[in-house]
Amino acid sequence: MNACILAVGSEMLTPFKVDTNSLLITERLNGVGIDVRMKAVVADDIDEIAAVVRGALGWAHVLIVTGGLGPTEDDLTREAVARVLDVALKMDEGILEGLRERFARRGLVMSDNNRRQAMVPSGAIVLENRNGSAPGLMLTSGRTDIILLPGPPREMTPMLDAVIADRLAGKRGSGGLFRRTLKITGRPESEVDAVVQPIYSKWVHQAVPISTTILAALGQIELHLTASAPTADVAGSALDAAVAQLREALGPSVYSVDGRPLEAVVGAMLKERGMTIAVAESCSGGLLASRLTDVPGSSAYFERGVVCYSNRAKTELAGVPEETIRDYGAVSEPVATAMAEGIAARSHTDVGAGITGIAGPDGGTPEKPVGMVVVAVTVAGATKVRTLKLFGGRDMIKFQSAQAAMNMLRLMLM
Repeated sequence: MNACILAVGSEMLTPFKVDTNSLLITERLNGVGIDVRMKAVVADDIDEIAAVVRGALGWAHVLIVTGGLGPTEDDLTREAVARVLDVALKMDEGILEGLRERFARRGLVMSDNNRRQAMVPSGAIVLENRNGSAPGLMLTSGRTDIILLPGPPREMTPMLDAVIADRLAGKRGSGGLFRRTLKITGRPESEVDAVVQPIYSKWVHQAVPISTTILAALGQIELHLTASAPTADVAGSALDAAVAQLREALGPSVYSVDGRPLEAVVGAMLKERGMTIAVAESCSGGLLASRLTDVPGSSAYFERGVVCYSNRAKTELAGVPEETIRDYGAVSEPVATAMAEGIAARSHTDVGAGITGIAGPDGGTPEKPVGMVVVAVTVAGATKVRTLKLFGGRDMIKFQSAQAAMNMLRLMLM
């Protein structure tokens, strides 16, 4: 079964408000095997709402609309759906009386505009709202279940859960959609896809079908696997086999199969080995230290970090010899190596990392352009160093620098 989610509200088309309901709705629908194929946000305009609803009725088994059920003139969801279905709106006296009682309990008199919330499209099932004044509504048009829910999450969530449990779960039958995410770093998207496409293209036809999406994220590639199965155990077996095939094909480029970020993976490896780390950063500005310490429990392995931006700081804080900087320049493999080894020696740690480079947008030269970054890692006296050519803005270069340092450490620990 396919679903469409529509969020109604002009405020969500501004920079100040974001639709978050659709994430929870997608999770709940996937849990009963309903696949969300489209999400949309539409302004408080009856013609525009009606157009999106009409389009979804052509293909969706489930259409969930949130928002636009309030008492004001711009709450137009009821009217738009009634127009599309060509049914009349009628006053529901039970809802109206409930609204009056709700206001009376608070010592208030209900305004006339609240009567709008008691208008119900002909044939609709009213969904009780125990946390607010706007009732939900459910209608059917052909093969499509249309579910209208209030926008506030406190009101929307319990109503959604009740609808799924009482009305939607049985239609789909048993089962659901189950997911895994593989995270890969150190290889471009095109190369990853060339390796894995011949593998995942066969999965859509197997007994437990698995669909695959490849996503290029900052400093990494993600493979999202989705299995449709009657039980979590059945899906888990199929996904385990799929993950094993991908890991064999991609080798050590895969750093996570359980959703953990790279800093958590590296932190766990350090903790398992009883190792400690200190870092010396220049162009990354402390981002490597920040990401490593984002992980709960990182005090077990993270000893210290210094941001040695200037040449003097590299010498004073990380022990880089002045002549090394003078002879090779601050952005060089000898300096990055001296930073990693120097901070490890001064901190008495098993691991040291050094990052130096040109994050831009200024400061580059033909010999050392913006995006040139040198990363060095020393582990128990063995040091590796790499010169990278990174692309993107300043933030992207800083992130990729920290990512490269952690991945180099991960591979060395392996």
